[in-house]
Amino acid sequence: MANVLLGCILGFVAWFCVRYVATSFYTVNQNERGVKTSFGRAERVGNATTLQDPIAASLSDEEKPRYNYPQVRVIPPGGPYFKWPWERVYRVSVATQTINLAVDPEDRTANEHGTVLEAVTKDQLNTGLKGQIRYHASEKNLYAYLFGVKHPVTHVMGYFVSILRERIANFEAPPPPKNLEDTSPHVGAATAVIGISINDLRKNLRDINDHMDRECAGSAARYGIALDASLITGIDPPEDVESALAAINTAYNEVSSGISLAQAGADQKIVQSKRAVEIETLKAQAEVQPLVALADQLVDLKKSGAGALKAYVRNVRLKLFTEAKSVIMEVGHE
Repeated sequence: MANVLLGCILGFVAWFCVRYVATSFYTVNQNERGVKTSFGRAERVGNATTLQDPIAASLSDEEKPRYNYPQVRVIPPGGPYFKWPWERVYRVSVATQTINLAVDPEDRTANEHGTVLEAVTKDQLNTGLKGQIRYHASEKNLYAYLFGVKHPVTHVMGYFVSILRERIANFEAPPPPKNLEDTSPHVGAATAVIGISINDLRKNLRDINDHMDRECAGSAARYGIALDASLITGIDPPEDVESALAAINTAYNEVSSGISLAQAGADQKIVQSKRAVEIETLKAQAEVQPLVALADQLVDLKKSGAGALKAYVRNVRLKLFTEAKSVIMEVGHE
């Protein structure tokens, strides 16, 4: 009986060592961060909260009380570390991941199996959006990622899609510069032909991506996931509208080309006219200058004496007579 009791004790000790002591040592990989809980409560950094961190700067005053999460103690990569049997370690990958913006984590068959996201423009045109999102778990708010939100990726995708659809539905192309309208009135008439939401969205795709980056800057404070970048690569209308848009774009290009050629021709003629005016002005100045100099000389001669001007006129006449081949003189008849 004593041997049986001793065997049970030794077996329990061996089981306890294998079950808890051997598994109490753990490591954290380089692309991971760890959070330890004791009896289900995460280790915290004093009374610090995420509102004291710069990631909460993008939250409004109304959102700050709602997304006030405690800051937890983050276990850096390395090891081995030790934990007690009543403690649990959560490992979170902080590597950047890429996902199609049309993917629905809860329903993989939605949005044409996660390939195209539908959105409605301001002129009630149904469009298909294609692109990607790069994200990673925020090391500064692992509490929200692990315990605050049940499915963080699903929340972030829904948050992103709602902002994107709102932007597409209310998007308007920025007006042309005022100086362009003042100097080239025909350009405004040509661009009015292209006032279609699809073309506006395609021309301002970079502005839309920048807008999404700004609006999603608070995702780390809300859900513990930081969006590195959003890249919308395609905006496609329905097939029955694509041909009409192609025709409109072709007409617009032809009008723009005609306006550009006419403007270039007009500019060239204006330059030529200015040059001709300058040449004629120089010629006139060249012809007037000797006359002005001669007038000054005659004034000086008149001032020098009463007969000086007559003598000058007589000398000029003699010079003309010597150079003339024939002279016609008028003879009076009595």
